[in-house]
Amino acid sequence: MQLPVEVNEYGTPPGKDRTQFMMTKSGQIARARGVGLIVTVGVTFLLASLILIRQLTQFSRSVDELKHPTMWKGIFPAGLLSLGLAGSASATLLYVSSYAGTVTTLSLTLPDDDSAVGAAATLETISNSTGCGPNPSWLSLDYSKKLLFCLDEGFVGPHGTVTSFYTNDDGTLATLDKLDVIQGPVSIAEFGVGGHGLAIAHYSGSSVSVVGFTPEGNLTLVQNETYALDAPGPNPERQEAPHPHEAILDPTASYVLVPDLGADIVRIYQADASTLALTSIAPLAVRPGTGPRHGAFLVTADKTYFYLISELGNTITGYETIYNDNKTLSFTEIFFIPTHGEERALPSNTGAAEIVVSPDGKFLIASSRWENSFNITNFDPNNSTEIPSDPLITYSIDHVTGNLTKVQEFAAGGRVPRHFSINADGDLVVVALQGDGRVVLINRDVGTGLFKDYVGYVDIEGEVTAAIFYEDYHTI
Repeated sequence: MQLPVEVNEYGTPPGKDRTQFMMTKSGQIARARGVGLIVTVGVTFLLASLILIRQLTQFSRSVDELKHPTMWKGIFPAGLLSLGLAGSASATLLYVSSYAGTVTTLSLTLPDDDSAVGAAATLETISNSTGCGPNPSWLSLDYSKKLLFCLDEGFVGPHGTVTSFYTNDDGTLATLDKLDVIQGPVSIAEFGVGGHGLAIAHYSGSSVSVVGFTPEGNLTLVQNETYALDAPGPNPERQEAPHPHEAILDPTASYVLVPDLGADIVRIYQADASTLALTSIAPLAVRPGTGPRHGAFLVTADKTYFYLISELGNTITGYETIYNDNKTLSFTEIFFIPTHGEERALPSNTGAAEIVVSPDGKFLIASSRWENSFNITNFDPNNSTEIPSDPLITYSIDHVTGNLTKVQEFAAGGRVPRHFSINADGDLVVVALQGDGRVVLINRDVGTGLFKDYVGYVDIEGEVTAAIFYEDYHTI
């Protein structure tokens, strides 16, 4: 039984058209039918030969399309493409936050393998909630409990907030509880036995806090730690104070790491899974002035790697993580490279943003902002003006050494890709474009790690801050 919906509405936001995209289904390989019980050997051989020739012809055409992907095909409305993605025609929900004060639910439906040629796929807005607050900055999903947590930065008030929602099956959100916290919350890492705690990084509040929650979504403040600097960092405009930027749970669920852009360290805490207490231990110091922003772990057969993206220095640093007997962590640096790799010059005025390891652990994807390094065809077929776009940068990961090899730079679909998420199958990425007020879905080849084509987009009012799939992200 669904909980009552408090603050949301059906349909599209005022002043916006419902967005729907059409895409045609990929070509099907012909299947041989039975030709009867009584037939001569010669006829059977001829029929089999004809079928084989047709199969080979279609396979060759498919391979050629993969070798020469087309970014846009004008025969489709809004220039969006057909594709064969894993899954069925059932809808997939996505949640999007915006500084306009909304959490928007999107519904994505893709044609399955049994759909007729020309079957429609849709991406549409089905609900909006204003229950998070005026400045939503981050979304975190507990799929097993059907809970969505939203952080509000609190730009105009003395504090920020954490809000818990119940995720109804129809995509609407029911507000369960709201808790005032120190100003500037920007990231959540869920931890604790069965998942009952939220470690939160507060950028403008120079703090790290812990909020506990019940299965019913009730919220309680457990702990708060606020930090100060003895003196500004090498970049005094951005490093005038500590700025915790993300909370990350390690693969053993025993530690929480918090990159602090202002202090040039990654704060590390032992995480008590029962009491939710965070105990500070020796941090990871990074190069002065680089401004660490976000990080991602990878566990291989023999090693654990930690990849750190730094906003001010526009760098990616790779570490091997060592778990010490005294319950501390040590890090051995493997490499230190620009976000675009060592083979090309770093664009001016750029700002590194998000970093994610693919679900299969084979690739690392990073986003970079304020470059305008691509110009792509407009999503609106009636608008000939090209769209400037920042990049998504993909690297393959060597599991033996932890090193990265760049394989692609791909247009993110617009400006300022502050955040992006990858689905569990690894074949779709949703990008939150803060600079354009747009969410873009991109098709990805799981085997090669290459982005292929745009699947759809939706315009969202305000600056988009986060976009996630309604899927079970828990891997620990």
